Amino acid sequence: MKVKFIGGAGTVTGSKTLIESNGIRILIDCGQFQGLKPLRELNWEPLPVLPSSIDFVLLTHGHLDHCGWLPRLVSQGFRGKIYCSSPTVSIAKLILLDSAKIQEEEAERANKEKTAKHEIAEPLYTVEQAQEVSPLFRSVKHNETIMLDAEISARFFGSGHIIGACSIELILEGKTLIFSGDLGQDDDVLMFPPIKPKKADYIFVESTYGNKIHPEEDVKLLLETYINNTYHKDGTVIIPSFAVERAQTIMYLIWQLKLEDRIPNIPYIIDTPMGVDVLNVFYSNLNWHKLSKSECEEMRKVFTIISDYKETIETIYDNRPKVVIAASGMMTGGRVLSYLERYITRANTTLVIVGYQAEGTRGRKLIEGAKELKIFGKYYEVNANVIEIESLSAHADQKDLLNWLSELETKPQKIFLLHGENQPADELRIKIQEKYHYDCTIPLMYQEVEI
Repeated sequence: MKVKFIGGAGTVTGSKTLIESNGIRILIDCGQFQGLKPLRELNWEPLPVLPSSIDFVLLTHGHLDHCGWLPRLVSQGFRGKIYCSSPTVSIAKLILLDSAKIQEEEAERANKEKTAKHEIAEPLYTVEQAQEVSPLFRSVKHNETIMLDAEISARFFGSGHIIGACSIELILEGKTLIFSGDLGQDDDVLMFPPIKPKKADYIFVESTYGNKIHPEEDVKLLLETYINNTYHKDGTVIIPSFAVERAQTIMYLIWQLKLEDRIPNIPYIIDTPMGVDVLNVFYSNLNWHKLSKSECEEMRKVFTIISDYKETIETIYDNRPKVVIAASGMMTGGRVLSYLERYITRANTTLVIVGYQAEGTRGRKLIEGAKELKIFGKYYEVNANVIEIESLSAHADQKDLLNWLSELETKPQKIFLLHGENQPADELRIKIQEKYHYDCTIPLMYQEVEI
């Protein structure tokens, strides 16, 4: 059996792990690279194997860095089945269409304003190509075992993180391989705790926060403070948010603060059409999260929902105090950039960062103290108050990651650390070896191992 790491190795984006066994090729996740330009450029490179030779894709969840390369895979010849949980089918379809629209719009903008470095800017994939992925999805029930081949089975079980997110157990050649996918925090506001594996020969674990312990913070109190302080300055609070789960978590917390009469009666705005669509996924998948249908409905009533970009422009030029939740979470694209263009230069703006920020993204630059920000080819002075709430991350921290391994009944032959930058991954490797005495390694991009 061969395992080839063709994404998510040494970085938190572009997750792709290829398994080859007895002529069958299985791709675990098919993510898009984000962040640093050398990583983004990998999105344009061909895979080391022909997409048409891949038989199955198993998706852990619907975030762009785990499913965002599927349109390229299909356009280059993949015709196999894509297995994932039912909520992940819905989320992935939304994510891919949204990504395609943004890429088409940015290519059009670059060509119109002549800011493209190439003669003609092209999107990584089009809306039409994103739509061609949909017929290949096959939904799998929670904890259901499916047979990919006479001697290959796969089982999906909850990993927290976002709605529908799963870890995957793959049994082949008499060996059990576990892929964690992205793991959520054990005490997440909306998601259930990740289910821990019991037995595995080889484990592939994410390491995003492998070197961090999330601070124990009163998140509601922090949000209350930032909103009230900004309101008293006649300012605007902007919360760049991933449309899936982060946006819903912030909505829930603000709803709770409103119920407790702890924040002012100002506009609370959701300007991420996909985030609203994701709420519908929450309605129809109540067994995948902690909220009831009535709670989802009551939460939604607090917010002004923006769908049309014309409304976005009107909101941007409305100088009244307000709180805006807008995608994308790492500020790599989406409507939040239009808000930043107008508000990042203002001292009475508060920018609240609530999720992981990959290397090379605007979000990472801001939390590292950037004094100016490049948006659509122009530079803007950063005068806004930039705040990070680390404990709101949808990713497990070092303590949670170690805890996820705590119920293994037998010693795995090897643990591979993926989906992490080098330092976090290496610190987690040391911790795992110290605590459990497991053989633990950090694969390199394009490395191939035999097991």
